[in-house]
Amino acid sequence: MPQLNPAPWFFIMLLSWLTFSLLIQPKILTFLSTNPPSNKKPTTSATSPWTWPWT
Repeated sequence: MPQLNPAPWFFIMLLSWLTFSLLIQPKILTFLSTNPPSNKKPTTSATSPWTWPWT
C-alpha cells in the first residue's frame, strides 16, 4: 500500500515546514499590526436590574 510508505511524503512535509519556518514566517512577523491594542481601560456602563412583571 503506497499510503504507508513515508519516504516521499516525509521529505515534502519536512521541506515545506523548513521553508515556512526559515523563510516565510520571519517575513510575516516583520509586518506591523494594523490594529495595535490600546492601553485604554474598558468602560463599564451602569446597568439597572430587570423588573419582572410576574414576580
